[in-house]
Amino acid sequence: MKYFLIVGEASGDLHASNLMRALMQEDPNADFRYYGGDKMKAVGGTLLRHYKDIAYMGFLTVLIHLRTILKAMQQCREAIVEWQPDVVILVDYPGFNLKIAKYLRQHTSIPVYYYISPKIWAWKEHRIKAIKSDVDEMFSILPFEVDFYNRHDYPIHYVGNPTVDEIAEWRQQATDNRLLSKFQSPIIALLPGSRSKEITDNLSRMLQAAAPYVEKGYKIVIAGAPNFEESFYKQITSKVIGHSSILNSDLDGDSDIMLVNGKTFELLANSEAALVTSGTATLETALFHVPQVVCYYIKAGWFFALLRKVLLKVKYISLVNLIVDRELVPELVGSDMTVPNLSARLAGIVRGGADRDAQLEGYEEMAQYLGAPGAPQRAAKIIVEKLNVP
Repeated sequence: MKYFLIVGEASGDLHASNLMRALMQEDPNADFRYYGGDKMKAVGGTLLRHYKDIAYMGFLTVLIHLRTILKAMQQCREAIVEWQPDVVILVDYPGFNLKIAKYLRQHTSIPVYYYISPKIWAWKEHRIKAIKSDVDEMFSILPFEVDFYNRHDYPIHYVGNPTVDEIAEWRQQATDNRLLSKFQSPIIALLPGSRSKEITDNLSRMLQAAAPYVEKGYKIVIAGAPNFEESFYKQITSKVIGHSSILNSDLDGDSDIMLVNGKTFELLANSEAALVTSGTATLETALFHVPQVVCYYIKAGWFFALLRKVLLKVKYISLVNLIVDRELVPELVGSDMTVPNLSARLAGIVRGGADRDAQLEGYEEMAQYLGAPGAPQRAAKIIVEKLNVP
């Protein structure tokens, strides 16, 4: 069968590539064309456009590149209609993908499947109308989405979470702890995000809260984002702690404060506690059984708190808390993200801290909700079965 996939970011490229491999196991004659990335290209098929060409975020950035986005969308529609695939599989990226789905519903009979739901349960809940109208099957990776969609009378398939698969695969392949294995000191991991502003704001406060633990024998290790040089992080650390002594990921030496790139799993596997910005990193940290504080600084946090009540439809910002439906991990957001608050919460999750055991027990509950590895395989099996039904 012929499969046309559309992704719009790096995480989608990863998840779609794993789904493609699973589809090939279920359907040996699988043929792929896609808007995707390097990981999908490594699996096979035809890459029509790289997601980096259309991965624009933020109102102003989208507006500036609107002509490019609209042209890419038109070319995508034409490519689908010309090729006539057996199914179009959308992966998150709702601003682009839901418009493609609408066009296909209006002008073709090609079925549209969605792998990894847009986060309409958090904001833009009105998109449920488009999904119900234009998407034939939804494959969810978050267990609480089942109840959300059921409330809207739209049954979906929960297939498990691919992050569980990725960590399980990493654990199987890891034969030694190459990262930090030379150090006997306990590690506090700092995961400050992937954008310039959020890294600057979050990391400076994280460092102020974590730095006192150096005198207690801890190492402070920063998970670097791939698109930033070491010098960017040194500028932040020098302002906070008075020097810029950071050891890069080659580990040619020793330092109290270190930076590693592209080794987040290795870092978490060796950490005692973590300070984490919101996002998938909170889920990864929990799956590695590392107690954490979720934190996100926002200037004019009082204004964000007001907007949050109006715009956000969920009680929590971290996936961990959303999955267990309670505040298992503390969330310091907006005006609550202060160094004193962060210091107090960090003290509760290091070894001997009052909140540590409760978090570790809660992680076990979260893992039960997520289920066993095998999300791409379960999704692929259902997809092929649905398409083979006359």
